[in-house]
Amino acid sequence: MYYKILFTISLMIGTLITISSYSWMGMWLGLEINLLSIIPLMSSTENMMASEAALKYFIVQAMASTFLLFSIIILSLNFMYTQTNLYFTLILNTSLLTKMGAAPFHFWFPEVMDGLNWNLSLIMLTWQKLAPMIILTYFNSPSNYLILIIIASMMISGLLGINQTSLRKILAYSSINHIGWMLSTILIMETVWLYYFIIYSIITVNIITIFKMLNIFHLKQLFISMNYNPLIKFFFIMNFLSLGGLPPFLGFLPKWLTIQTLIQNQIYTLPIMMTIMTLLTLYFYLRITFSTILISSNEVSFYNHPPIKTTWILIFNLIALIGLIFITMLFNFL
Repeated sequence: MYYKILFTISLMIGTLITISSYSWMGMWLGLEINLLSIIPLMSSTENMMASEAALKYFIVQAMASTFLLFSIIILSLNFMYTQTNLYFTLILNTSLLTKMGAAPFHFWFPEVMDGLNWNLSLIMLTWQKLAPMIILTYFNSPSNYLILIIIASMMISGLLGINQTSLRKILAYSSINHIGWMLSTILIMETVWLYYFIIYSIITVNIITIFKMLNIFHLKQLFISMNYNPLIKFFFIMNFLSLGGLPPFLGFLPKWLTIQTLIQNQIYTLPIMMTIMTLLTLYFYLRITFSTILISSNEVSFYNHPPIKTTWILIFNLIALIGLIFITMLFNFL
């Protein structure tokens, strides 16, 4: 237990070093501390796939860190040559996008997610995205390259998420879709990105809290377990629709701000394409929520649920609801 607290603190310190560093080497060092802290947390004996997930994550992250360090060194040596700088800037961006799991460099992300417990899944979906995203905001990235990554993230997450039955993989492809939205905000305004990331993190905490309390990992378990508590079923549906960005839920707000910011900066084609391709992910969100409402399974659940403490679920969901009401009133006032 104590080693988990130690490595969790070290994980947070690594990210904070990265986002507060004044030099590229300091950022790289923080990313390495972050990587070496999360590997022991992943190597848990509770899950048979944990060691495999930890090995996959380490190999991919080490490869991305190598490219990052290599591009930083070359950029510092060849700062006079614009053409060389462009190539190595693309390598640097690619390494950061690989670290956060953006498409088409997402090949490791769903597989690693499928071998983790819910606590580590929450860290992978939220905290581990923070440092690479902030480095991208510091750096003048080529906008055309990022637009290609945004479109790829939207398209791949929508197509590959449709046929998934693992809840962890569904959340992984959902995260790839949201990465596309966040990258589009980085192109224009970092403040909107911060709003998006905070709201996405709140919704993800709500959903994973429900999954962890019910101890479910697949859609079949979801349909059986949701029949035991109608209140949890209601909160799950609300948060899943919010994750899809349907109004009037809280998840609609950052997408609305993103589209509005892009249009104000005279970027019209990208928000249209993003909205259309997000409908693919919205399709499997709606399919899951409708199935949860309509399907009443008569199968016997051989897992004995512990007494479910709904206090934390109520607190997190009230935060989301109050935040939505407050923001709506603020916008109406403005």
